[in-house]
Amino acid sequence: MPIEPRNPHLSKSTRTLVVSYLGVRRAIGAIGLLLPVVLGPVGWLAFGIEIQDNMSSYYHTALRDVFVGAMCAIGVFLFCYRGYDWIESLTGKLGCASALGVALFPLDAGSDPLYQRSVLGYLHTVSGGAFFLTLAFYSLYHFPNPEADRREVAPHEPHRNFIYRASGVVILLSMLAMGTYLFLIPGWLKRRFNDYNFLFWMEWVAVWSFAAAWLTKGRAILAEIAVDLMTLPGQLLRRHE
Repeated sequence: MPIEPRNPHLSKSTRTLVVSYLGVRRAIGAIGLLLPVVLGPVGWLAFGIEIQDNMSSYYHTALRDVFVGAMCAIGVFLFCYRGYDWIESLTGKLGCASALGVALFPLDAGSDPLYQRSVLGYLHTVSGGAFFLTLAFYSLYHFPNPEADRREVAPHEPHRNFIYRASGVVILLSMLAMGTYLFLIPGWLKRRFNDYNFLFWMEWVAVWSFAAAWLTKGRAILAEIAVDLMTLPGQLLRRHE
């Protein structure tokens, strides 16, 4: 279904801008959707790489180029994503900087993200936290913004806004879980969590949550099907009224 601005008097260049935004959104969402799968299950099954303690630890494996390339690509897409106001443009630049920080400042090998041996390692930890906060801000503030809704035709807006906000909440809850793991639980319990790669799975949840929001905002086919399915109960109830 073509995407058109709500205002029929907007210029052709504006309509083109809206369509180009969809491509950027889909690209960011697709990378987020595929990255954990390629690093985790595919890396284990195809390359014999054990599931790492966290996604950043893949920098020190044969999948380093996949991890770095994916984060750099997300950073470039966020830099190109200007948004509809200066706040969204600034958010994109901050997201770009944090994504590139995650890619270019490696986590120290075999280390706890909270206790690094180098400045680069600490820069990586800070960049990772800023990256997830930026993506949560997109989901909770920018995507459900009524100003954006007035500029783009998007059916079932309440359901889309539910997905955006749910995505942002899940990202924040995942960060809370990771913060609790890093700062609060005792060492013996943390070692038990390490046995099950706790940080990796929490990062997977957060990454897939932001992927869901960006794919929905980008009107990707699977996301459109999910939104349509969400509307079915309401449609059935109205028919029986």
